[in-house]
Amino acid sequence: MWSASTRSGTLFDVAGKRRGLAEIEKKMAAPGFWDNPEGAQKVVQGLKSLKAAIDPVEAVGKLLDDASVLAELAAEENDAASLGQVRAELDEAERQLNRAEFLALLARPDDPKNCFFSIHAGAGGTESCDWAAMLMRMYSRFMERRGWQMTLVDSVEGDEAGFRSVTARVVGPFAYGYLSAEVGVHRLVRISPFDAAGRRHTSFASVDCLPEFVDTGEIEIKEEELKIDYFRAGGAGGQHVNKTSSAVRMTHLPTGIVVQCQNERSQRQNREMATEMLKAKLKRMEEAARDKEIAKLYGQKGEIAWGNQIRSYVLQPYTLVKDHRTDVETGRAMDVLDGDLDAFVEAELHRRATAARTAAK
Repeated sequence: MWSASTRSGTLFDVAGKRRGLAEIEKKMAAPGFWDNPEGAQKVVQGLKSLKAAIDPVEAVGKLLDDASVLAELAAEENDAASLGQVRAELDEAERQLNRAEFLALLARPDDPKNCFFSIHAGAGGTESCDWAAMLMRMYSRFMERRGWQMTLVDSVEGDEAGFRSVTARVVGPFAYGYLSAEVGVHRLVRISPFDAAGRRHTSFASVDCLPEFVDTGEIEIKEEELKIDYFRAGGAGGQHVNKTSSAVRMTHLPTGIVVQCQNERSQRQNREMATEMLKAKLKRMEEAARDKEIAKLYGQKGEIAWGNQIRSYVLQPYTLVKDHRTDVETGRAMDVLDGDLDAFVEAELHRRATAARTAAK
């Protein structure tokens, strides 16, 4: 019998994911699983990611089974009303299956993972710092709609407003897969609230996204390769944040990579989070040496200035948001800035999947 699993099996590898799910559930049932809470949480997150891929397909299968039973009863009793209900259930199954097949676009190994999500202000001074804060609010709303959890890891405030840079850890199924579609330079055109003359300004900010690697044991960081600075965190956070040197800045001397974390309460927690970020960056650098796709993705940001933007947000003299990679556009700019990004993200995921298939031929 035709089923959701049959139609999506080659895209989703449902059977393979079910095996992976069974292995995780077996591991969770083992004695002592919760003895290491941090490691256990990572396993649980892997379980959630697999279920997020499997559950939509199985839900469609249940809809189809119910519709099949109802169709047989309706045919036996010649019940026109029940046949109409069958059609409604088939339409809903088609809608859900299309959604499940869309998730198959998120098929790269890192796509199901949590991520570190960063925004950096570019050319434009205070304007760009404020734009970085607007983008952070936009993505926060986008994350909330998906039920993801976002925790600030590090932030550097602008001199007058907004952020010069801000980094968050995002926890949720396919967080990296979705947010990696937003990597690049974002351009804003508006009447500046910081310009007494009311002139129109153009601002830039870049978005980057890094997968959080659950198993980074193969990345060895030697203590002598690190330069670690401890300092007092700035910004909001209460007396503890400002009175103790809990913030950590970590420099990997062989590569020059710098990470910092100041938003956890203790120096130990900040150091652990900074180490996770450093390992993730080193892992990406290692993979980029043998994976040109990742190297291109990281280089896609380019200079944070004119001519390198992936998307433009125009608020004056008209309202328009246009993605320059996919040509998707809308005049509902305020809805987009309130987190309504689905059309843009999905179009870029389709474009990326098409490019990958073309390159594989």
